[in-house]
Amino acid sequence: QKAAQNLKPIVPIKFHISSRTDTGVHALCNSAHLDIQRAPGKPAFNEKQLIYSLNYHLKPEPIRILNAYRVTNSFHARFSALSRTYIYRLLMGCTHYSEIPVFERDLCWAPVGGYLNVPAMQDAAQFLLGTHDFSTFRSLNSETPFQSPVRTILQADIQPSSGFLSQHYQHRGLEFWELKFRSRSFLYRQVRRMVGALVAVGQGKLTPHHIKELLEIKDSRAFPPNAMAPPSGLFLKSVEY
Repeated sequence: QKAAQNLKPIVPIKFHISSRTDTGVHALCNSAHLDIQRAPGKPAFNEKQLIYSLNYHLKPEPIRILNAYRVTNSFHARFSALSRTYIYRLLMGCTHYSEIPVFERDLCWAPVGGYLNVPAMQDAAQFLLGTHDFSTFRSLNSETPFQSPVRTILQADIQPSSGFLSQHYQHRGLEFWELKFRSRSFLYRQVRRMVGALVAVGQGKLTPHHIKELLEIKDSRAFPPNAMAPPSGLFLKSVEY
């Protein structure tokens, strides 16, 4: 927003972002919309000018504008989204946090014990697919009373993945896995809770069928204590329109 004010609009600019995330969560890609009103007689910015100018003013920040598009007046970055895709990165093979590669610090989660039963987690993830009341899988906040807990999970996959520079330390026996979730929208901390519950299945603390039971209870207080995944492994991958 500050960077856009440097474009000297005649009306203050407000960014409307597709979605918010918790502190410590990352975004590989996010979207926002803004209206720029220029002084009379000045032509509208084209997409290239906008990308170059905003990135120039964003140099010190950990954010870059990748693309810009002219959209209709009815477009809204949040409400026009058809779906959002999140990935959660897990690291297996670490028996102690000091074994996490320094280049991966704060970019993944290495659950205690170092080993997870992935097939059991994949079985459990199937219970999350489709339309459900996800009350058990949301944290309570000020918006909870006004929000329906019903959401539709379109995708819940668990796949092997590569780590940053991982080909250079293959001898260490580290394995990266990605959990991918896609839905039109998610509840507060829903993805982190779903990941935490699936990891508990992978650790043998829960069975795959427990995930179905947690859904059916429809009570956030029934969620296992301390099971929520940390924010560091979570990435907003894309927003689809």
